[in-house]
Amino acid sequence: MLRFLACAALFIAHPAFAQTRGDAELKAQMLAVHNAARAEVRVAPLTWSDTLAEGAKAHAAWMAANNKFEHARTEFGENLWAGTPGAYSYAQMAGAWVAEKRYYVDAPSPKNSSSGNWGDVGHYTQLVWSTTTQVGCATAVGRDFEYLVCRYSPPGNISGRKAY
Repeated sequence: MLRFLACAALFIAHPAFAQTRGDAELKAQMLAVHNAARAEVRVAPLTWSDTLAEGAKAHAAWMAANNKFEHARTEFGENLWAGTPGAYSYAQMAGAWVAEKRYYVDAPSPKNSSSGNWGDVGHYTQLVWSTTTQVGCATAVGRDFEYLVCRYSPPGNISGRKAY
């Protein structure tokens, strides 16, 4: 059985997909997924930040070592994902966040979800937030889960503002 956590989101994928792993592939797939979603809504593409990726790596390693799924206290925006180790491509992991678009409505945060729950769109809105310019991501494998952390600068999801 495949498992993942993206706060309360649900995403199912077939484990038979071929997956290439490593830092270069992570960077390529994360930028591709993020920037495709941003292009759909006519928002400028993100650039990769090694500094953000280093912070993301430290937090992913902490979650893996402690078997905990929780946000860090950071000045950056942050998206988290966790799932069965090795069962998902990097693009599928970030795709879970993009899938939240189905609940997004063009209104100021936190009233931007058709479900009435801001948490149903929070990953997506951070990913496409118009004033965000950089992203850095990392993964780590723990006892039960593989963890993905992406950090964003400047952060998005600012109350009272629209994503784009």
